[in-house]
Amino acid sequence: MEISAKLSNAPLSAQKARLVGDQIRGLPVDKALATLNFSTKKAAAIFKKILESAVANAEHNESADVDELKVTTVFVNEGRTMKRFKARAKGRANHILKRTCHITIKVAEYE
Repeated sequence: MEISAKLSNAPLSAQKARLVGDQIRGLPVDKALATLNFSTKKAAAIFKKILESAVANAEHNESADVDELKVTTVFVNEGRTMKRFKARAKGRANHILKRTCHITIKVAEYE
């Protein structure tokens, strides 16, 4: 049984989040948490919190053994893009796109 945790509208681009998601996909939960703990990327802290939530969901809702859990699925979808502008010289403006993403992590017990 797969148990999931999801975060919508995370304040970083999907491209940057996928780099961290690819590192932990398929790992046991303890190794995935250790990898995220020592990563220097901003997305690693966000992923760590979501992974801990998925583990807590598995333990509380499904009475799963935490030591037997493995990260089965990680996917990152694009979220909304907030459009802003920055004033420049001579009445011009530069567009700024503040991208967001939706992150989903699923964990399951070893087969």
